[in-house]
Amino acid sequence: MLMKLTLIRIILFVGTLLFIPNYSFAHCDSMEGPVVKASLKALESGNINYVLIWVKDSDESEIKDAFEKVSKVRTLSPEAKELADMYFYETVVRIHRNGEGVGYTGLKPIGYKPDVGIEAADFVLEKNDVNEVLKHLDQTKYSEVINFFNDVQLKRNFDVDDVNAGRSYVASYVHFIHYIEKLFTVDIPNNENVQKNHHH
Repeated sequence: MLMKLTLIRIILFVGTLLFIPNYSFAHCDSMEGPVVKASLKALESGNINYVLIWVKDSDESEIKDAFEKVSKVRTLSPEAKELADMYFYETVVRIHRNGEGVGYTGLKPIGYKPDVGIEAADFVLEKNDVNEVLKHLDQTKYSEVINFFNDVQLKRNFDVDDVNAGRSYVASYVHFIHYIEKLFTVDIPNNENVQKNHHH
């Protein structure tokens, strides 16, 4: 009975979130973004550390509580799994966004295209080649961009159970993504001309 009530609460909660408009520009609130991917990995592996790196230590207890509840509920049925997982994604992304000092406005759907600067930043990190970004920027920005890029790549191969190392990587990653986003917005007013064929 308690499990049923929990499931009903999750259904109602997720239902209200589906109607919240999406006005934010970051990609960490996308269904295809890194926070949701980490949340799914945590649920599938049973290792909560995949998501703890995306939130502050002061928010750990709320994440752990949600993780524990969702891990139990998602085994009830395919429908329960889908709703429970979505509830967990929403919770982790909301807490991550709040930790960044940005308001949470709901999850962006699969197929959502982030700002071109964000997409370009993710693309070069994935390919381990910063040139795709550099060729769209003024040379005076090269040194700083390369330094930030190298810092992310240096920290990315952390041990999943070393949460502090993971958080250090996330901090560098988020900083690089937003830095490139800002450069593309300021320095490339016609950034719609930049190729948007890279998708993370």
